[in-house]
Amino acid sequence: MSLRYSDEQRLLADSAGDFLAARSPVSAQRRLRDDAVGQGFDAQLWQEAVELGWSAIPFPEDLGGLDFGCKGLGPIFESLGRNLAATPLLSSVVLGGTLVHLAGNSTQQTRWLQAVIGGEKRLALAVDESARHDPTRMALQAKAESAGYCLHGDKFWVVDGLGADAYVVAARTSGLAGDTQGISLFLVPADSPGLTVSALPLIDSRNSARLQLDHVHLGPEALLGAPGAAWGALETALDRGRTCLAAELLGMAEHLFETTLQYLKTRVQFDTAIGTFQVLQHRAAQMYVDLQLSRSALMAALASLDDSSLDTGTRARLVSLAKWKAGDTAIKVANEAVQMHGGIGVTDELDVGLFLKRVRVAQSCLGDRDFHCARYGAHA
Repeated sequence: MSLRYSDEQRLLADSAGDFLAARSPVSAQRRLRDDAVGQGFDAQLWQEAVELGWSAIPFPEDLGGLDFGCKGLGPIFESLGRNLAATPLLSSVVLGGTLVHLAGNSTQQTRWLQAVIGGEKRLALAVDESARHDPTRMALQAKAESAGYCLHGDKFWVVDGLGADAYVVAARTSGLAGDTQGISLFLVPADSPGLTVSALPLIDSRNSARLQLDHVHLGPEALLGAPGAAWGALETALDRGRTCLAAELLGMAEHLFETTLQYLKTRVQFDTAIGTFQVLQHRAAQMYVDLQLSRSALMAALASLDDSSLDTGTRARLVSLAKWKAGDTAIKVANEAVQMHGGIGVTDELDVGLFLKRVRVAQSCLGDRDFHCARYGAHA
């Protein structure tokens, strides 16, 4: 298991960093927020990212992908974090696309996965049903009918849910909340009768939605995989998403750390740069240590996603460790950045505040620190 990016992955990191710095600096995210853009990202920027091959990275060549491995997504998400750039890469490709790839049949893959890779269609995963992420607790029912299935219930915090062309909805065809057996996946087109999609505003001004499924009738072709047997594919997709979020969190934390260090070197009080104050040096040193530990955890998690020799328990531990550590570090660094910048650190004119808000949301998405501590312990 390599804990370093390969030469090809480092080249990808450099190209992604240059592209986002030129096309999607932090000021672009500020404009999206101020203009109240509902979909939360720049559609033209996303098409350019698709042309660069980002949407094809984790998928096999016979399905139109690049077969570059999930580890190739790490540098992309670190760059997204550093630039605070918003794209549907997580929702449509890493989550939705993975589930169509792993659970879908050839017809579903041809119709949806190739369109996702080409940027013509956008998917969103609907899994959570409460304020906190816990996929095993889902209770939305999918009742079998003579002509297919009927879905009834609500889904919350659907990432990039507004404007998606279809939703991968996790629902129960059997079992009770808390069971991993009995969970099924359905492809629900956005124009399905009975489906209502509404915005759920978050502090990071990204695209988040609520899905209300009022007796949505679907044909058998909407089912992804075998009924009641979707947990393995769902957990794999969620682990890929969690690791990508860990990479984004690390990218944000490293950017905030570098910005804060620069401020410590240039801000003068009592004719002295505040970076010479020992107490601030100690706090900066602790941030540096946490960032290095986070990077080690992230690289191990990324490597585990492509290592077929690992058992699911080991992969779960490595992914949860990375998501917990990156989220914990990002919150610490963001808080320190606000405090060390002083009064200006809490104003909207400083980018630090934008990073702080995104860190808070990304840390909670697909499981917060408490969730992943518990999950790590359960697989120990």
